[in-house]
Amino acid sequence: MLPYTAYLRVYQPIESFAPDERRRWEEYARSPDRPRRAHALAAEQAESLGRLVVTPPVLAPREESRNAYLRRVEGRLYVCPWETRLRSWRAFADFAEQVPPALSEAFVSEREAERVEDGYREWRASGARLRPGILSSNWAVPVAWFVPFSDGERRLVPETGPTRALLYLTRTATGLERLERTAAVLTEYIGRHAVSAATEGLVEWLRAVAHPGSLLELDYGGLVHLLDDEHLAGERSVAEVAAAVEALAAGDAERVVELRDRLLRRWRSIRALEHAN
Repeated sequence: MLPYTAYLRVYQPIESFAPDERRRWEEYARSPDRPRRAHALAAEQAESLGRLVVTPPVLAPREESRNAYLRRVEGRLYVCPWETRLRSWRAFADFAEQVPPALSEAFVSEREAERVEDGYREWRASGARLRPGILSSNWAVPVAWFVPFSDGERRLVPETGPTRALLYLTRTATGLERLERTAAVLTEYIGRHAVSAATEGLVEWLRAVAHPGSLLELDYGGLVHLLDDEHLAGERSVAEVAAAVEALAAGDAERVVELRDRLLRRWRSIRALEHAN
């Protein structure tokens, strides 16, 4: 069973990489041994679990992952590196900020925590990029993540069964236009305070990490296992958010409230499952 986590990924066009890295990713794409798209999440989870079940646990790999998610669109190769080490560093930094030291030591040895913190500190001091091209969210999809997509970009594969996936894919430039338009509508009809920090943060992240010709993907990941086939087939949060924005622009307050309440009820019930046992 996959973790109950959704993902937002930026796929960079192969031409945006430096020559040596470009050649490596092209060779990787031709390799018969790389994790295939349908099984990549499971492979990524297995790699992480392999580090965590040893004693003591290894919170971040000592070297960066050489794996990536790949897509081909109109014959062009796009690459989204896993960046497992960078993402692990950032996840542990968030964990350390939220959990008291006395409690965190029950999960992580002081020696391993120091190793991870030292590695991340050296990385930051080197001036290397600090933001990965993958965001993750446990137990729910943040509302801001629905905004860059349209219902026509939805793909449910397969529609039933244990290996199903729910994905949206768009061009990052198109996603940014939708985010900016939504922010403009909210500002005009409700006020600047209505533009959430999550939406502003998403725009900032995309501008920082995404090549102008990149792709943006929303993957429901393990969240699909929290919905039965009927509910998943009817899951149209992207369409509902877009409709709410259009209703707001048209002055249809009743429709906005209806769509907002429907969205909140659905995701509140899913998020509540975190505490179900």
